[in-house]
Amino acid sequence: MTEVGPGVIELRIRTGVEHRVFYVARLEEAVYVLHTFDKRTRKTPKRDLDLARARLRSLLAHRIAERKAPEEKP
Repeated sequence: MTEVGPGVIELRIRTGVEHRVFYVARLEEAVYVLHTFDKRTRKTPKRDLDLARARLRSLLAHRIAERKAPEEKP
């Protein structure tokens, strides 16, 4: 799902309604779910793409801040 960001994958679940999950699995420590929603049209709504992008930016910024912070020793 390059529209959201590099490494983001879209999982499609088909029941009576189309469900979507945007997630990132390329990070070493975890799989991060960025956004889930029901899709009712062929085109992904802009608000859902924007929300997933914002969450990805926040996740990456948090990871960078964690690396820069000095490690606490017990």
